[in-house]
Amino acid sequence: MSDWIDIAKLEDIPKRGARMVKTALGCVAVFRTADDEVFALDNACPHKAGPLAEGIVHGKSVTCPLHNWVISLETGKAQGNDEGQVTTYPARVEQGRILLERSFLRARTAA
Repeated sequence: MSDWIDIAKLEDIPKRGARMVKTALGCVAVFRTADDEVFALDNACPHKAGPLAEGIVHGKSVTCPLHNWVISLETGKAQGNDEGQVTTYPARVEQGRILLERSFLRARTAA
């Protein structure tokens, strides 16, 4: 059985926006798409650790605000000719609330 953490109302994150959740081992970026899907990734771009929560969300991708790397919200992989990946975490919406799976957050490694 999974243990989920309630972090916010869906409406607390604007469509095509993100918010950052601080954990003991670093920050997680939580994204909301135009279709109200939510995704959670490490908040550091694999290129030079740009703050992904400050990036531009488009479709199911985010563009890093520092060097324009495009990262898949579904897989965490860099797109195009760029190489690298960030960790993704299970996230879902239930009754208008955003939930993150606790066990995956606990399994994180320090950045």
